[in-house]
Amino acid sequence: MSDEGGVEKGSAKDLRVGKYIVIDDIPCRVVGIDSSSPGKHGGAKMRITAIGIFDGQKKSIIKPSTADCDVPIIDKKKAQVVSISGDSVQLMDSDNYEVYELPITEEFRGKFAAGQQVEVIEALGKRGVLRILTN
Repeated sequence: MSDEGGVEKGSAKDLRVGKYIVIDDIPCRVVGIDSSSPGKHGGAKMRITAIGIFDGQKKSIIKPSTADCDVPIIDKKKAQVVSISGDSVQLMDSDNYEVYELPITEEFRGKFAAGQQVEVIEALGKRGVLRILTN
């Protein structure tokens, strides 16, 4: 089941490290899950720790294990570097030839060259370079 916002409903108990979750309207990759045992008067609770896939910020949320959570619809595409100007890189989608610009993050500063193939991740209307495929 998915809606127009680019998220699906999932169950907290189905989450695993490496999966994705939406916390505070930010798509994140789960890096840690701690769960407590069910008590006499309540169900098990889960502390989910995740890192934002676009901003790299650490997020944490506590939910009952039976609760629903939002899971972003992740789309990975290949693109080619067209040009680099200052703090942004111009990319061309390899499937539909759409040209768009993305800011260069610290991780990739000085590593882009025209003609390179990169993998771009897209979720909730945002895009970011995931990795460089060719040098």
